[in-house]
Amino acid sequence: MRGITRRTGAAGLAAVAMVAGLTACTGGTDDRVEACTDGTYAWSGVKRWEKLTELADPIFFEKKTASYSSKLKRVDNTVYRPGVSVTPKGVGAAAVIKALGRHLKVEEPLAGPSETYGEEVEQYFENATGDLKGAYYAWGYLKLVDADFTYTCGSGTPLKGHVRTWEGSGSAFLPCSSEPWHTTTGREAAVRTCPEGSTATKNA
Repeated sequence: MRGITRRTGAAGLAAVAMVAGLTACTGGTDDRVEACTDGTYAWSGVKRWEKLTELADPIFFEKKTASYSSKLKRVDNTVYRPGVSVTPKGVGAAAVIKALGRHLKVEEPLAGPSETYGEEVEQYFENATGDLKGAYYAWGYLKLVDADFTYTCGSGTPLKGHVRTWEGSGSAFLPCSSEPWHTTTGREAAVRTCPEGSTATKNA
């Protein structure tokens, strides 16, 4: 069962931590070369994975229930921001991230430099599938992307850099009696909130 995520609240967590490894992507420009905006990218080391970002308290329905609504709580205070370690002169971080999106053939644009994830104080989950009974678990996740690139333009020295961004976020809601979810975030959520011995926690 996929859920609907609704965000509320104001930005401003007291403790703001960058996602591990992203501090190296604070951004910069290679000023050693002439500006060149029509170069080509070679991508390598592309990694796409999900990160558990929110989790609901353990859920249990003693009798059949038609709908469910709950707050998903942040698992930590990390605030995620896209970053590019070094940008070619004349080419901004947004253009580099868009080039990565074209390479990956993503359906929706990758998160750009001005976006953040994790500053919302509250996030809610709603489900209205009907006939809910027993133990369930719900979680939120972020679909992160890491990639190295080499930018070549004319006869200039190729520039090497790194990108970290994300391609979307989501939430899910499942019974603890179901088979383990196919992603690590789902399995981690089940282990953290389902009763011990639940089917959803097997081999997690």
